[in-house]
Amino acid sequence: MSGIAASQGAPFARLLSIASSVPSRVVDNAEMCTYIDSSDEWIQQRTGIAERRWVGEGETVETMALASGRTALERAGIDASELGAVIVSTVTYFHQTPSLAAKLAFQLGTDGAAAFDISAACAGFCYGLAQAESLVRSGAATYVLVIGVEELSRFTDIHDRSTAFLFSDGAGAAVVGPSEVNGMGPVVWGSDGGQYQAITQTAGWSEALADHVTPYIQMDGRAVFKWASGFISEATKQVLDAAGLTPEDLDVFIPHQANNRITDAMLRHLKLPEHVVVARTIKQFGNNSAASVPMAMDQLLTSGEAKSGQTALLIGFGAGLVYAGQVVTLP
Repeated sequence: MSGIAASQGAPFARLLSIASSVPSRVVDNAEMCTYIDSSDEWIQQRTGIAERRWVGEGETVETMALASGRTALERAGIDASELGAVIVSTVTYFHQTPSLAAKLAFQLGTDGAAAFDISAACAGFCYGLAQAESLVRSGAATYVLVIGVEELSRFTDIHDRSTAFLFSDGAGAAVVGPSEVNGMGPVVWGSDGGQYQAITQTAGWSEALADHVTPYIQMDGRAVFKWASGFISEATKQVLDAAGLTPEDLDVFIPHQANNRITDAMLRHLKLPEHVVVARTIKQFGNNSAASVPMAMDQLLTSGEAKSGQTALLIGFGAGLVYAGQVVTLP
């Protein structure tokens, strides 16, 4: 009996492109304060958010994901038929089955690419990148499309003073493909299910259906801040170590856009040099969960603050509690 053949892929993988889709409705803090008892000064001081984007008429998780995916393919110069897999990270696609990824794979025109959704909240895009890198290097796929997309406005109680001002909508997509030189460092990821209740929803879907209520996001802000500014700051340092780099080797730092104070805590822990560009897109776009990291990357490249070929550290963290990060070469 002959041995089972092993899959063989590219020696390395890299990001070939990045794209984002930003919904049309701008909700500034002045409007937000008509829903909750707060002020622009308080919201900006506590989070760094001045405005956020919510979907307008005709905009959905599906339309945003499709737009960002198409742009990412165009920028990579890859035809959809060349995709071996489509991975979508979202917690706001309200169909348990079939997956959004399968629908998008068809709409984009793939040749029956493998397609699946993942639920890893704000770490979801980095989870997707880790899987894409493995697929390319194993030979299971030559090109992989990774999309992070959220419509959190549908999942947010706009009268909850502790969360209403935080969450927003958007999508980000990347194409991962083969490379002769390494463009993606090892993923550092994990979970802390002991803090499962720190970020959750107000009701399970069975309860929501029975009671005819909408489940909303609820969060223990203090617990999340303590975990993110301490544990995640240390995990971010581990991402650098896994890539064999030092803070001086970095050009760009792209953390999940959860809160500027958390970002500040990470910077103090990492002791990054002044030349490192730090993503602060939370000011204009709020917290987009799985879309946060790719949207921030696209905004930095589009604005010229970051440049193709630079070295960037990515870190996502959120409900679960889960986290994931890697160092990448910017597309």
